Amino acid sequence: MNDKKQLILGEYSRRIDERYRLSLPGEFLEVFQPPEGDCVLAKERPGCLSLWEKSNWQTKLDARVELIQQRIRLGDLDQKMPQLQAFGRLLSTRHRPVPLAGRGRLLLPEGFREFLGVEPGKEVMVVGAAVCLEIWHPGKWIAYVEERIPNFGKLLSTLSH
Repeated sequence: MNDKKQLILGEYSRRIDERYRLSLPGEFLEVFQPPEGDCVLAKERPGCLSLWEKSNWQTKLDARVELIQQRIRLGDLDQKMPQLQAFGRLLSTRHRPVPLAGRGRLLLPEGFREFLGVEPGKEVMVVGAAVCLEIWHPGKWIAYVEERIPNFGKLLSTLSH
């Protein structure tokens, strides 16, 4: 049974097949169990996609979008039209519902493949990010870890106090 409070942790190398499919590690599927395979794939940063349980993603997104819509109705964002339009563009292309097929297989949709920057037959890193899974271009993952690992102790202290 999925314990919603359990952190999703781990790091695994996987290969993308010729149809841009990726099999998630079984260790993740013990914790990451979206109902009926409903997931949302999101563009996080160049070379990184995140995979969320749809209900978790939608709850967070709906709350934030509602706040923005309230500010639009109140006229609070009239002077921020370029930022509002940029938000709309990114929101339109940032995420997409995706099914998680049997054996934890995920098809990477067009547009997300290019953002990830990995061709069929190549490796990706599948990483637990506590509340979601992330799919990384290997070079981007190494650079991310190298940049942030020296501050891990400080991050742990900040989050635990």
